[in-house]
Amino acid sequence: MSSTTPPSAGHSAHTGPTLGIDVGTSAVKALLLDGDRVLGTAHAPLAVSRPQPGWSEQAPEDWWTATCACLDALAAERPATLSAVRAIGLAGHMHGATLLDEEGEVLRPCILWDDGRSAPQCAELEAAVPALRAITGNAAMPGFTAPKLLWVRRHEPEVFARTRLVLLPKAWLRWRLCGEAIEDMSDASGTLWLDVAARRWSADMLAACGLDESQMPRLVEGTMRAGELRAPWVKRWGFAQPPIIAGGAGDNAAGAVALGAVNPGDAFLSLGTSGVLWVTTAHHAPAPDRGVHAFCHSVPRTWHQMGVLLSAAASLSWWAACTGSDEHRLLAELPAQVDAPAPCRFLPYLSGERTPHNDATVRGAFLNLAAGTSRQQMTQAVLEGVAHAFRDARDALAGAGTHIEIADVIGGGARSNLWCDLLASMLNIPLRRIDDASHGPALGAARLAQAALTGRSDFPRQPASRVFEPRPALVQRYDESSAGWSQLYALARRVPGSSSPAFTASDSVP
Repeated sequence: MSSTTPPSAGHSAHTGPTLGIDVGTSAVKALLLDGDRVLGTAHAPLAVSRPQPGWSEQAPEDWWTATCACLDALAAERPATLSAVRAIGLAGHMHGATLLDEEGEVLRPCILWDDGRSAPQCAELEAAVPALRAITGNAAMPGFTAPKLLWVRRHEPEVFARTRLVLLPKAWLRWRLCGEAIEDMSDASGTLWLDVAARRWSADMLAACGLDESQMPRLVEGTMRAGELRAPWVKRWGFAQPPIIAGGAGDNAAGAVALGAVNPGDAFLSLGTSGVLWVTTAHHAPAPDRGVHAFCHSVPRTWHQMGVLLSAAASLSWWAACTGSDEHRLLAELPAQVDAPAPCRFLPYLSGERTPHNDATVRGAFLNLAAGTSRQQMTQAVLEGVAHAFRDARDALAGAGTHIEIADVIGGGARSNLWCDLLASMLNIPLRRIDDASHGPALGAARLAQAALTGRSDFPRQPASRVFEPRPALVQRYDESSAGWSQLYALARRVPGSSSPAFTASDSVP
């Protein structure tokens, strides 16, 4: 359950060990950091409930059980190190609606970031607040928190009436740890209740959902002190003194801190279950009509843009399950490099899509299959379909005035040399693979805890193990194949009320 790693590049002011806790969708992870050295980690798995198609929920109590399991393990394996911890940082998956009553009890399972049930409420919210995109810097999407509350108000009015506090996942964990309702700017940006440019709650957006600021947590920067661990937990885990708790970050912003992507122009591509193309910006730079997320960073006076894919490495996992194989075996069947696009196409919209389409109902598809199509060609098509979706995100950012020169690549999918190679050519930018990025948001959370103690935020960049350069011949082939890619989304759009994509006899497949 625990591990150690060698020191990483860079240097942080020595503060003694800090603790980072990341509430992920599939697991809670805890990490002990001293300077730049990871001393130990622990993780505990989580399950997602999908009670209806398009729904995604978790029980907040499971986050607590998993957190306790992680800290119990660290207390058993590294008691002296844990005892010396002076600060804790928190990270977590964003957008989740966790509803508490006046006694602080959870009223229903948390509605998660990839839940698509509130698509109708997005249109309702945009109509109710014409200035929504100007205030929040984002379009209303079902993944965000505000539409979820409108769904609850309509479909579970008794729950909505009893709601006294709305917290995101990591803020709920902070509530359990220190008894205070506090949230950082990066996570709050994904609610649609934040005035992102001004870094404060928007009274207009809250009112549109039947809420007010008394039902929101207090806002802090991610590098600020935001609570202190309660005495029972200090005793349980053997801390020498009550650690402070830092503001922390949403998972992507925490991952950016782990990479050192805190200066304008810093970029990374996360090839995880979902996909993210991130760029740090010096100012608020919204492009909501292109499906770009424009959020606060977790460090003060800094923002970022993101293109988001809902099914990145998840697409390969899905394909592996369909074939009765596993991802490693499927990738091993492919050549070390490809010199031409696969003859078939894959659309990676298994759970809908955010950037650039903002469409919770679109679904994935294989196209151009023939009698001779092989499994290997279909696997290549899956990799290229995800890469095409990242290209859409790159183009959406470019349309907003942000041009990426080079990017780090992280996430489970980045372990594949082939996938990184074809991504570099598809995007036509060099990609720096960061092998020591598995700690991700937990490491970023621990670094934010360091900042809360020292006031510093000059987080070091992680070293690259390899740089994948675009290959001009493959860049040209992908440019040619991408000319028809934009037409495929229209083919995959679902007919309202139907479970099938809308294909007609007149449709042509590029």
